[in-house]
Amino acid sequence: MLAVVTGASSGIGAVFGRKLAAKGYDLLLTARREDRLRSLADEFQSLYHIKAEVLRADLAVDADRNRLAARIRTAADLGLLVNNAGFGIMGYFSDSPVGRQEEMHRVHILTAMNLSHAALANLIPRAQAGTGIINVSSVAAFGTSPGSVTYSATKTWMNAFTQGLAMELGAQGSPVKVQALCPGFTLSEFHDVVKMDRSRIPSSLWLTADFVVEESLRAFGGSKVVVIPHWRYKAISAFMRITPEPLMRRVSVAMARRYRKPKQTDH
Repeated sequence: MLAVVTGASSGIGAVFGRKLAAKGYDLLLTARREDRLRSLADEFQSLYHIKAEVLRADLAVDADRNRLAARIRTAADLGLLVNNAGFGIMGYFSDSPVGRQEEMHRVHILTAMNLSHAALANLIPRAQAGTGIINVSSVAAFGTSPGSVTYSATKTWMNAFTQGLAMELGAQGSPVKVQALCPGFTLSEFHDVVKMDRSRIPSSLWLTADFVVEESLRAFGGSKVVVIPHWRYKAISAFMRITPEPLMRRVSVAMARRYRKPKQTDH
């Protein structure tokens, strides 16, 4: 079967590619950095004797997104889509260029929606167990904080979208599965790009991409739609969901005031 992984050039996406190749999946790897993709594709083919195709794409661009969607819709051996592409912006919404905010919505929301539609159009008629979609979301979906309101909002949408798809697939009696993967702070280039100071986060809260992907693949195909790796983040997300909104807002504002005002960082 074929697994399509977006944002596959590094971090969680690259680990998904490696672990899926080890399970015998052929791969279609896509990201903006073609050189990184080709290096990974060569490595996976050599180690695991699978086929790995590379598609350079900027998923904020309509033409690139549509080209990938068409490839997914017509892939005869499609088994899994991993919607992993994404990025963060540090800074208050009013201080950040609106163009970058729009780009985030195109990558996190329009891309996930369009590629999921293409994948389901392919997978549902074939009704094959073990197939489906993994949408890489975040524990940020369960709350928000000053300096990342757009990111949190897009991930909240992604969770709601994935849960809605799961309901529709259940109503249709389809064996196709969907998952919203919600990791917390994960060691990858994601935080390097936004120049985040990792020392501000306790070391116990940092996860490895390897652990996050293992937890996702272990749970895929089961009854869980929202998967939160590690018990600490399960507890944190539960607290965020049960805390009354006014109290949660006061806590978030107090924490933001404890540090200097965030500044927008491009990449």
